[in-house]
Amino acid sequence: MTFIRRETEGDAPLIHTLHDAAFATVAYASGTEAAIVDALRGSEDWVPQLSLVAEADGRPAGHVVCSYGRLGERRILGLGPIGVDPSLHGKGIGSALMHAAIAAADALDEPAIILLGNPDYYGRFGFESAAPLGIEPEDPSWGSAFQIRRLAGWSDDLRGRYTYSPGFGAQN
Repeated sequence: MTFIRRETEGDAPLIHTLHDAAFATVAYASGTEAAIVDALRGSEDWVPQLSLVAEADGRPAGHVVCSYGRLGERRILGLGPIGVDPSLHGKGIGSALMHAAIAAADALDEPAIILLGNPDYYGRFGFESAAPLGIEPEDPSWGSAFQIRRLAGWSDDLRGRYTYSPGFGAQN
């Protein structure tokens, strides 16, 4: 059984280790995902209510975080990194984390969540290409991988270039 909870004090080292393991063999990984989470945690863009840990059998099995980036002058959530213990892939932990993060962000009256990822995977959570909505990525080469999930607080006037939190520039 998977249980989703907020990150608590003392989780940081476990979350770091979990992201290192989760991204160790992923071809598209930067290798800095754990450092990104650490950098976000120490920034003004950190949203503690949206740093979620999945537990399976009483131990951390996955983690997702949303932090603030900027869409023009407006703070808009960016999702990621999200990582799951490789030995537990295919058990629905990533999906549970995604559903929990989306629901929590919506409950906080956030207008949207932006992410960079596989459209086939994230499309099943309601993410869509951001470009048709007038939202541009930092890097134009991201194309259809740059996606948005509109929430109840969405407003059609949200347009412009999105930049992730500076924490995404973290290096090991």
